[in-house]
Amino acid sequence: MRTRLPALLFGAAVSLLSGCTGSFSPGYYWQAANGQFELWHRARPLDEVVADPQTEALLRERLALAREIRDWASRELALPDNGSYRRYADLERRFVVWNVFATEPLSVRPRQSCFPVAGCVSYRGFFAEADARAHADALAGEGLDVHVSGVPAYSTLGWFDDPLLNTFIHYPETELVRLIVHELAHQLLYVRDDTEFNESFASAVEEEGVRRWLDRPGKAALRPAFDRAQAMRQDFAELVTRYRGALDDLYAGDQDDEAKRRGKADLLAALGREYIRIRDSQWNGFRGYDRWFAQDINNATLASVGLYTAARPAFTRLIDSSPDLPSAWASLRELAALPRNERRARLHLPPHTDTP
Repeated sequence: MRTRLPALLFGAAVSLLSGCTGSFSPGYYWQAANGQFELWHRARPLDEVVADPQTEALLRERLALAREIRDWASRELALPDNGSYRRYADLERRFVVWNVFATEPLSVRPRQSCFPVAGCVSYRGFFAEADARAHADALAGEGLDVHVSGVPAYSTLGWFDDPLLNTFIHYPETELVRLIVHELAHQLLYVRDDTEFNESFASAVEEEGVRRWLDRPGKAALRPAFDRAQAMRQDFAELVTRYRGALDDLYAGDQDDEAKRRGKADLLAALGREYIRIRDSQWNGFRGYDRWFAQDINNATLASVGLYTAARPAFTRLIDSSPDLPSAWASLRELAALPRNERRARLHLPPHTDTP
């Protein structure tokens, strides 16, 4: 599973530069701006990296593939054509940022963090894992459920040119297509204060992108592995979404808090058991999701998945029903301009009840 941080850190950096700090400490804005500037400082043009005799042959091949994907995404998917993913930065770490999600102990609604540019999003991002863990510990000390997730990429929404990173450049080909298309989709369309809309939209676009990439000549051999991974990804999303919904129903019920806590523990234990059943039967023992289930699964962990999957089928239906992709993007821009619950109704989604 992959998570992302669209514009949050950019919003924090802009807030720092504009002097608008809201409820965040100056230290938070400083780490955000410093981390972003370090990324830009390390980024080098692709031609320069490829020509460097110190560059390994495998990296040269991956950069050439990424360049091909990036050009194709603008040409064939009508995604933004700009300087993003035409430079490369080696950050010498596994993730570029870490997201912290938090919920109340009897809620699956993520706590919001709000920024002047990015609006309100359902997580807070840090360039250093230690800072993310410290923030998560502080929230846990308040009695909240927390979840920390490493992020391989994020988007500055086209305000700046985002580079290719070592954190994802060696992904399998179809996953590299997914990631580049997803992040370019954020540059195409971004709605303030609606993480679910933004992430579900970009997830639907990435799936459409991979499907079209596999239709290209010479890509047929990639399809069996992709189809198998896609089926397991869908099983995982449906499993987590179902238990997230069950928890939501539990918390909205009339039982007292102690009974809800017991019900929560029972549901989370059942989630783990059902995963093992699916893994060992439907997936023939594939253990790619074991690490995710080895975490301390709680409301925040489940909420982090729902943001990327809950509304994705609605966007897929709209894309499929459009005569071409530019028409789909035009329709979605019209939707994005509507009040939140009106656009949700147009997508046949239930009303939104969270507040930032």
